[in-house]
Amino acid sequence: MKILFYDTKSYDKESFERTRENYPEIEIKYLKSELSPNTARLAEGYEAICAFVSSDVGTETVEVLHECGVKLILLRCAGFNNVDIKKASECGMTVLRVPGYSPEAVAEHAMALALAVNRRIHKAYVRVRENDFSLGGMQGINFYQKTAGIVGTGKIGAAMARICKGFGMKVIAYDKYPNPNLDVEYVTLDELFERSDLISLHCPLMDETYHLVNRESIKKMKDGVILVNTSRGGLVNTQDLIEGIRARKFLAVGLDVYEEEKKNVFEDRSDEIMETSITARLLSFPNVIITSHQGFFTEEALQAISETTLQNAMDYVNGVHTANEVKAS
Repeated sequence: MKILFYDTKSYDKESFERTRENYPEIEIKYLKSELSPNTARLAEGYEAICAFVSSDVGTETVEVLHECGVKLILLRCAGFNNVDIKKASECGMTVLRVPGYSPEAVAEHAMALALAVNRRIHKAYVRVRENDFSLGGMQGINFYQKTAGIVGTGKIGAAMARICKGFGMKVIAYDKYPNPNLDVEYVTLDELFERSDLISLHCPLMDETYHLVNRESIKKMKDGVILVNTSRGGLVNTQDLIEGIRARKFLAVGLDVYEEEKKNVFEDRSDEIMETSITARLLSFPNVIITSHQGFFTEEALQAISETTLQNAMDYVNGVHTANEVKAS
């Protein structure tokens, strides 16, 4: 099988090439270009393409891929809201993803964000490097005996719940499909917002979860709440979040994902871009930490992603049914 790999980073190629040694039937060509309707035409002659969660696999892209003869879309990620699954199905294309590459990696990053922004580690790091050991503006709270609210209790949310319990926190959770094997108290979403000292988002981005955190839900939260999002940027209405931060509703906010992620506000910083970017405005607050969608970025997770992705490809070749297939609802 020949696979065209889009948006290749050096770590992607290193990880996939190590794993590909175990899959001699697979040939991969790596491109630095991101997948879009224009670059999709490069897939002529390839049976499969490999895309990431930030790739444009919308209607037009899928149509072009279909015209090029692509039969398989491999997602080296868990999320698939960027894919027109219905159109892919209509074109007879199979979509396979990596649903659980390393839930602990993302959950650990979520807790790292919560701890760092709560105790102002980012500010302390800068101050001490400038020989300033003052403590003004550094005060945080204990997590011990506080209430953690986990929104979404799939593999990552469940891992985060276990971490919070290890800190001695009381854990409550909301999920449309509760996990009976998880030792947490399930509550309504409104109750979770009202009771939680720490809210951590671990749910997919769908119509019903889009802007889950908004002006109305923020009003329901405790004053001094900590919010962490390592799932999807669209779960949070950024403008409403900024209003809440300005109103001192939040003690701290930690984000690994954000609505303007595709625009990459950290590059090509013209004054005009910075003035209009709401994500850039978030960076101006001292109680906010934003990281670069790196929650998944561990050695173990990259290995799991490459292994599952290439096994997905071989399962497709061999006609093996896999639970990793994404089907139109």
